[in-house]
Amino acid sequence: MSGPLRWSAAAPEHGGPDAMGAALHDFSTNSNACGPCPGALHAVRAADATRYPDPAYTALREGLGAFHGVAPRRIVLAGGASEFIHRITALAVQQGCVQVALPAHSYGDYAQAAQARGLALARAGEAGAGLADSAGLQWACDPSSPLGRPDPAAHVWHAPADGGVPGGLRVLDCAYAPLRLEGPGAWTGRPATTPAHCWQVWTPNKALGLTGVRAAYAVAPAGAEGQVDTLVALAPSWPLGAHGVALLQAWLDPAVQQWVVGSLATLRDWKARQLALCAGLGWAVRASSQANYFCARPDGGPDPQSLAERLAGLRGQGIKLRDCTSFGLPGHVRLGVLPPASQQALLQAWGR
Repeated sequence: MSGPLRWSAAAPEHGGPDAMGAALHDFSTNSNACGPCPGALHAVRAADATRYPDPAYTALREGLGAFHGVAPRRIVLAGGASEFIHRITALAVQQGCVQVALPAHSYGDYAQAAQARGLALARAGEAGAGLADSAGLQWACDPSSPLGRPDPAAHVWHAPADGGVPGGLRVLDCAYAPLRLEGPGAWTGRPATTPAHCWQVWTPNKALGLTGVRAAYAVAPAGAEGQVDTLVALAPSWPLGAHGVALLQAWLDPAVQQWVVGSLATLRDWKARQLALCAGLGWAVRASSQANYFCARPDGGPDPQSLAERLAGLRGQGIKLRDCTSFGLPGHVRLGVLPPASQQALLQAWGR
């Protein structure tokens, strides 16, 4: 008789539900804790799952193009950001890419997609990272994850990528742009100005509090229509199901956008309370996060092994925090902002 099914050790780590199911107080994800957005939830529940979506997603691409002020031809739909990360990495390989540039700390799927295809990695701040400017595929996330800070790379991408570099792709991950709580670019219901010479990846399910619906889209830079065609050819038929289409169509609804903007004030209040709670516990908070999450070093810095043991103890009490070791920040945790009741549960459980 075979043993229990185990997740591959090579797979990237994620927050959210695990083998124990969903945590009662889940600080490990960056989903909007004010959600789910009622309008988006209604749209998803009302989706007609008895029929295939339009395989060309004509109306949806037109709507997303109008939302971003670009031609529908520049919209690429994806079955979640992770699916797009792997697909555009495959495109970079087709174009001759041999090296991928990553932020100093970043979402694990960027590296996992590159390593699965035998590409070299150049991470900002590491020895040899000067090669990053010549990397064929370059990633940035603004605000960054896990730190929630502006990504320096995103603010220097206002010139075209070096056309002589094999691969020649710059991709800005905008997953948390609608959840930016402060600073330039705070969400107003419309996309802020982003560098024109890079790809943008958008995953509204986080802002809408519906991360279980896997749906994302990318906005191609002007003149990248040939790459758009290749990315479409690399995708299976219907990368988005009916529920994903419904979520992205709801994202364009002004009432849904108004809900997102309104939720940010609540998140700011909860974040201030959560920062104060961490300070009261003696945790060293990594400053400058502009988003609905931040990183902290509990109790002044336990070693990674003892921290893992304490996090496992919390998990047994229905509380989950995100260990930042896989982000290159051992001894730290990332905490998504949750309501005061969850914060109080963390306070009590940590004391035990």
